[in-house]
Amino acid sequence: MKKVITGKNVPQSDLPFSPALQVGELVFVSGQASVDENGAIVQDTFEGECRRSFENVQKVLAGAGLTMEDVVQVRNYVGKQEYLKVFNEIYKEYFSPPYPARTTIMNCLGTLLKFEVEVIAMKRPE
Repeated sequence: MKKVITGKNVPQSDLPFSPALQVGELVFVSGQASVDENGAIVQDTFEGECRRSFENVQKVLAGAGLTMEDVVQVRNYVGKQEYLKVFNEIYKEYFSPPYPARTTIMNCLGTLLKFEVEVIAMKRPE
């Protein structure tokens, strides 16, 4: 059974997707970008967009009662290869060892976004 994750701080969008779905113990968080609470894109430097994206992930996870420590897989979409060093530095601020499994794809976004991230998290047994 699927449960949609919502909450007052979870960024919303008019696009046809759920911010996150819980299936069993797993929570699948849709791609989070540099958007405000209404889903409007907030353009910024790469660092600013990356941080806002991770903060949006935190908000979605909080809606499911989770934190970044519950993340088991991360997929990152980095707009340009030149951002990779900064990305890795920021990444370590949001995740700590043992790091989640990770995939990073570069040079893949259009001109509106510099970064997007999606995660899978797991609820801890109660």
